[in-house]
Amino acid sequence: MQADVAVIGGGPAGLAAALEAAEHADDVVLLERDGELGGILPQCIHHGFGNFIFGERWTGPEYAQHYVDRVHASIIDVLTDTMVLDIAADKTITAVTPHRGVFTVKAKAIVLAMGCRERTRSQIRLPGPRPAGIYTAGTAQRLINIEGTMPGSRAVILGSGDVGLIMARRLTWEGATVEGVYEIMPHPGGLTRNVVQCLHDHDIPLHLGHTVTDIHGTRRVEAVTVARVDEDMQPIPGTERNIPCDTLILAVGLIPENELSRDAGISLDPATGGPAVDQHMETTQPGIYACGNVVHVHDVVDDVTIAAQTAGHHAARAAGDPQPGHAAPVQPGRNVSYVVPQRVTAADTDVRFYLRVQRERRNAAVMVHGDGDLLHEQRERVVRPPEMVTLTVPAEKLQHVKNINVEVHDG
Repeated sequence: MQADVAVIGGGPAGLAAALEAAEHADDVVLLERDGELGGILPQCIHHGFGNFIFGERWTGPEYAQHYVDRVHASIIDVLTDTMVLDIAADKTITAVTPHRGVFTVKAKAIVLAMGCRERTRSQIRLPGPRPAGIYTAGTAQRLINIEGTMPGSRAVILGSGDVGLIMARRLTWEGATVEGVYEIMPHPGGLTRNVVQCLHDHDIPLHLGHTVTDIHGTRRVEAVTVARVDEDMQPIPGTERNIPCDTLILAVGLIPENELSRDAGISLDPATGGPAVDQHMETTQPGIYACGNVVHVHDVVDDVTIAAQTAGHHAARAAGDPQPGHAAPVQPGRNVSYVVPQRVTAADTDVRFYLRVQRERRNAAVMVHGDGDLLHEQRERVVRPPEMVTLTVPAEKLQHVKNINVEVHDG
């Protein structure tokens, strides 16, 4: 099978990338391992999708269906129930389906849009027995919103990521008791709007600087032990207390799904866990692009779509006329955890930077330096670690620059 552009992943990033690529290329194929397109969005039945792109507050299923309908009405060749096994150096994709068996797709350009996955209990080394009643937040969300099954009636939530906050509210709406949300960091892990709308509005307590240290129960969770932590994130002896519950929900972070990226020889950024990309979303392997949560975990789906459109556009362009160029590395500086893109090549268009800060600051100045000179400055009323900062730097300011540094200073 031949393709100008092959997109791996049929979630919001893959859908947008495939549609954009189809505007500029003749043969676009979309490979999705699930039986239906849409990714995680069909189970996200709350509002808040499309605020920036469409100016409307859609639910996740509505947002997904908008793009699914467009894909089915396009020239894109959609292959569901298709698991990608390997990407060769010549951009030959090996995949397998229940009906066709193993087959290959020889692509001129590839877009990686596999999304992310949740951290599990083993990845945070949570001790204790293994009774029933322990779920990741996404699994609990699917049980309620798709399967129509309640995971439990009395829950403790570990971690304050956005999905965990949303599930605290969802469980409450369905009649369960949420004993509290326990967050190991000194600040919430989710957006401020979700802390307010999901916890404060429903009188659900948030305990910062706390973690779960043990699980009790044989067949089913009966209680968990929680404790305060010190500056090194270690439990403080004497602060333990038991919380009776039948359910423990884990909302302890997301990880870009990057086994394929790693096997393809793509350089990963240790700070994000995703591929290092340029402003066109091209990885360190020429002709292979990446977008969405496979690159870094976004706050809102609108930003996923914007990045995916960039990846799809340039993948189609690379399929017809590759554009190599000098790369200026982008480094995170003062009070910046990471910045995407990690390099700028041939600054022919304005560059949109995404970054997260290490510490909360008010009246902050986000500064972009090139070869030691200030190129661009953006003022922010407040910056917080859970909330992504975006800024766009005009192309003319980045031309002929050899090194770029992004910093956040107090105002």
